[in-house]
Amino acid sequence: MSEDEKNPAREVITDYAQSHFRYFRTADGTVYAQKNGHPVARPIRSQGTTGSHRQELMVGLFKDGLGVFNGTALKEALDLIEALALSEDVQAVHIRVAPGYDGATWLDLGRSDGQSVRIHPTGWDIAVPDPREVCWRRTQLTGELPLPTKDTNGKGIDLLMRLCNFATAETECLAIAWLIGCLGPSVPVPAPFLTGPQGAGKSTAGRMLLRIVEGMSGDLRRAPKDEENLLAAVAAGWVTALDNLSYMTPDLSDAMCCIVTGAENVKRALFTDGDVFRVGYRRPLLMTGIDVGVIRPDLAERLLPLRLVRPRVRRTEAELWAEYAEVLPVVLGSLLDLTVKVRATEAETPTDLRMADFAHLCAQLDAATGLGVLPAYRAALDDLNDDVIEGDLLAQTVLKHAEGIEPGTALRMTSTEWLHCLSGLYSGEDFRPLPKGWPTTGKVLSDRLKRLQPTLAARGVLIDSGRTREGRYLEMTRSPGTPASEQQAF
Repeated sequence: MSEDEKNPAREVITDYAQSHFRYFRTADGTVYAQKNGHPVARPIRSQGTTGSHRQELMVGLFKDGLGVFNGTALKEALDLIEALALSEDVQAVHIRVAPGYDGATWLDLGRSDGQSVRIHPTGWDIAVPDPREVCWRRTQLTGELPLPTKDTNGKGIDLLMRLCNFATAETECLAIAWLIGCLGPSVPVPAPFLTGPQGAGKSTAGRMLLRIVEGMSGDLRRAPKDEENLLAAVAAGWVTALDNLSYMTPDLSDAMCCIVTGAENVKRALFTDGDVFRVGYRRPLLMTGIDVGVIRPDLAERLLPLRLVRPRVRRTEAELWAEYAEVLPVVLGSLLDLTVKVRATEAETPTDLRMADFAHLCAQLDAATGLGVLPAYRAALDDLNDDVIEGDLLAQTVLKHAEGIEPGTALRMTSTEWLHCLSGLYSGEDFRPLPKGWPTTGKVLSDRLKRLQPTLAARGVLIDSGRTREGRYLEMTRSPGTPASEQQAF
């Protein structure tokens, strides 16, 4: 085909695309295409097998009688469109949940007609969002949600709790608070860890919580073997749910901390030597398992333990999920009603908790309903501190040593002196050998104590560090009013 014959095809495609689609770029430079009047945006460079913009453009050209064009003409047209779009205004794309105008947030129902839920402190309604207000990005993990039921009078929450086997009313309240947090695009929420004896329905309850937000196609998955695969799964959906965790490596623990509170990953762009692309992420995370072993202190502050019990009456999978699918519109409607009520309620933000946004949400939920969610959250964190201490001999040794410190008195030594002191306290008069993993140098001890600072502070032992002319020091203080009986010993 001659050059003269290729030019008209390229121009036809470009003119058609610009008249039927809106093209824009995101902050990382990715160009998206959005059909006029529709909120769903697709990256123009996507080569996916289904739903790519290239296929969308080809089908539109064919159905409108403009013909079938070869790949060269399409590529050249899209190259030009992409270059033109790089000078357009920047707009963000969102998966499942997005901020809107006037303090509203949107929930993508995953429907082909673009209908979504607009949530505002004055109420919620179903509408197709203005494409310039909200741009949805969808992947193969974006399931379809049913249209939520209006005026449920809160019965959907009761229906959900009857299907789950949560051990206490406090656990149920924490699960509700987490679901409300999942509907907020700017609220970091702790990761629920559904635990309990074998046969307590942990995976089933995890799927039920997940599918309220992700639809009936949402499912749990095994933890990836490396951080890169984990982040790929996180980027493709809103809620990431990991099933049957039995062991957590330090790398996986650190990755989960980043997922919960947000981080950014920079990678080299494919087929380039110097170009890179940025991937920012903060997602709700859910986990199930009987026990994951020793929990690191930084992850413990980001967890939300939800304990389940074995059901007295067993039901078939088909019967259980049929009932769940039937009540899901009511459950979603009740959750939206409660979310509106919570967002319209004023409450003070607790200043002593790491996940302050979630603690504020718990306080709002308490003010709106009187459920006592914030005390339950504090109690859950206290239990996690116990788990951290029980799994860390150094923390136990420090707490035992603190029993001999007068409350309000600061004891200051170098890290090497502290290592000698604590090692001797652990070994005792019988000089038992130090365990594997015990700090071997003052620097290692200092780093370990810095990581344990929040856990020890929750038990009334404050660790501080500084420098004088003589060198660096570590300072241990037992808080006034902390009885020695509250200290943990080994």
